[in-house]
Amino acid sequence: MSSSLRFDRGHTDDLMAFLMASPSQYHAVATAAGRLEKAGFRQVEETAAWDGTSGGKYVLRGGAIVAWYVPEGASAHTPFRIVGAHTDSPNLRVKPRPDTGAYGWRQVAVEVYGGTLLNTWLDRDLGLAGRISLRDGTHRLVNIDRPLLRVPQLAVHLDRSANPDGLKLDRQKHMQPIWGLGEVEEGDLIRFVAEEAGVDAEDVTGWDLMPHAVEPPAYLGRDRELLAGPRMDNLLSVHAATAALGAVAGQPDEELAYIPVMAAFDHEENGSQSDTGADGPLLGTVLERSVFARGGTYEDRARAFAGTVCLSSDTGHAIHPNYAERHDPTHHPVVNGGPILKVNVNMRYATDGSGRAVFAEACRKADVPWQTFVSNNSMPCGTTIGPITAARHGIQTVDIGVAILSMHSARELCGADDPYLLANALTSFLAG
Repeated sequence: MSSSLRFDRGHTDDLMAFLMASPSQYHAVATAAGRLEKAGFRQVEETAAWDGTSGGKYVLRGGAIVAWYVPEGASAHTPFRIVGAHTDSPNLRVKPRPDTGAYGWRQVAVEVYGGTLLNTWLDRDLGLAGRISLRDGTHRLVNIDRPLLRVPQLAVHLDRSANPDGLKLDRQKHMQPIWGLGEVEEGDLIRFVAEEAGVDAEDVTGWDLMPHAVEPPAYLGRDRELLAGPRMDNLLSVHAATAALGAVAGQPDEELAYIPVMAAFDHEENGSQSDTGADGPLLGTVLERSVFARGGTYEDRARAFAGTVCLSSDTGHAIHPNYAERHDPTHHPVVNGGPILKVNVNMRYATDGSGRAVFAEACRKADVPWQTFVSNNSMPCGTTIGPITAARHGIQTVDIGVAILSMHSARELCGADDPYLLANALTSFLAG
């Protein structure tokens, strides 16, 4: 591998900025869209008629984005090359009636979203971000990026068993953050959020808000070879896919044999079953409309889908030095070893031998090393949008990602070189 790949940290610096700009899935898609706009893409509305012109286009829906680039001269049956990812991360979400508290403490009622590691949210300085819905049907992004909330841990003096027996947290009782002192007042939090957003509280009719750790991402280690930060599962892949799509769109059209696509979905962490999740119709609808807008028929649509390949890019597990027995004894992905190919014969991952060949060729062309991840047979295997995409759309799908530690923590850890290596592999794949 060339030293220019190994020691290029510009991409990782940019990932850190992307993470800071994206404290919620709504901010993530807005940030990705802004970067695509600078690369010449334009937004198309789902309610408008689409034309068959070439160039870069994207659709936004809630916390999801689908973007694609149609080369000049592409036929109606030209296959797609898709990178799939997700924008949501396990965290805490504000409830519909958020104002709560007791004993002179003002608190915020939250619900646990996804499989978050609860203890990692304790004793952290938390901001508040997401979106508010207004009476006129519009939405406003909100990012209160300063210490506002805190989930306080019980002192060890009051729970002597916490260290020898392990911390036990009740999701309902122990995870409600404090945000001040005084009597609980109905509507107080939303009035505060509305003021921060510059709107009248009376105009706020709904909200999708979530705490986030305000500590910025940082290089870690003697040689700064590691990266610690929030929401890398899975904004690391969203960022890499956005960079790869923009890079491919800048290549000469005659060099593109496929239509490159980025699809970043919401709600992966709780099953993908929503109108913005991978188990919804969004991706299939966008791809079909693209075919039909170029004058295609159902036959063209079938031909295009039959030749399409999707890389489902999500974070995976690096070998943990303190828990090596939890990993498969012959598969030990390491950080800074390049992206991982995820394999599970029970189809928790969608990879098969044919998909492995596609991914291996993309990495070879990009001069990027890669590794294989397989779960220990005694441990249940997680899953991704990969099997859902393959089954729902009949598209060949391959599961890949970057190996990290502390997955589903409020702050995760990866190798500082791996984000760049992933982006290079995705660029090679999208370019065909």
